[in-house]
Amino acid sequence: MLRNHITLIGNIGKNAQITNFENGKKIARFNLAINKKFKNNSGLEKTEVEWHNIFAWGNMANFIEEYAEKGKRVAVHGKLVNRNYLDKNGSKKQITEIELKNIIGL
Repeated sequence: MLRNHITLIGNIGKNAQITNFENGKKIARFNLAINKKFKNNSGLEKTEVEWHNIFAWGNMANFIEEYAEKGKRVAVHGKLVNRNYLDKNGSKKQITEIELKNIIGL
């Protein structure tokens, strides 16, 4: 049974940010830009960009660190994860991210 699966195709927005933890674990974070083309009310073609935050653990983080680079077109497959955090002002925020399970370069 498939639940909570997402696949997106887009371009990596910037090189991955890698964090190594004391316990030996590693996380890679990057964002993915997806261009949406549409015609506005005047009939002019417009493009909007949707940004998605992606993260990966372990071997997938190692792969991202080695091969993922800004501008590369990729297909990502993973699951949606919601998490709460405190911003720099101490306000509680919620964010939805994608935990990467597979990535394919296009």
